[in-house]
Amino acid sequence: LISSGIYGYPKDQALRTAIDTIGGFNSMLEKQKRKEGEALISTILFNNDCKVLHDRAKLRNVRPMTRDDYIAAGCTALLDAVGRAIHHIGNVHKYARPEDVPEHTMFVITTDGMENASRRYTAEKVRKMIRRQRERYGWEFLFLGANIDAENTAEAFGISRDRAVNYHSDREGTKLNYEVLGEAISAVRSSAALGDGWKRRIDEDYRKRGGKKSGR
Repeated sequence: LISSGIYGYPKDQALRTAIDTIGGFNSMLEKQKRKEGEALISTILFNNDCKVLHDRAKLRNVRPMTRDDYIAAGCTALLDAVGRAIHHIGNVHKYARPEDVPEHTMFVITTDGMENASRRYTAEKVRKMIRRQRERYGWEFLFLGANIDAENTAEAFGISRDRAVNYHSDREGTKLNYEVLGEAISAVRSSAALGDGWKRRIDEDYRKRGGKKSGR
């Protein structure tokens, strides 16, 4: 989840974006807590560095995000954040007892800025990591992007275009983002198939308010 400062954003707009992101994230968490079943949550905030907010915490114990947690500043080391997170979670699963490895792993990337600050991981390295986790372990990857071409960026990372969507990073778009993401998470938690239609509402909103429909 990105927390970098977006170049050219007025301070009041950056503050509203932060508040909307925190509210949407916390609302999604609370709805998930009311669902049946267990889940482990990892949340990584990134700008030019990474901050681990939750590390495989039990869903019922996950505390809400606050303004002290989410500070929009710095650049966008997207590749480093994704690479480090995959490496960490992958290692945990590798050395865990079989009964402690989750039945499903869902990896969600949300960003409203382009990669511009990674030093450790390249797109090629991340693409290989994502492909390995998808093909060998069945991880589900979603990519939600604003102010960038989300589908092309996701595809460069090894994430299929039907698992990527563009969104508007304003109050309405951010709220919708987390509503739809919550629905997708619920589907995966219940072992339901996540079809191409998971992103339809975001697509429609993006197109209606000036963007282009996702898809080839």
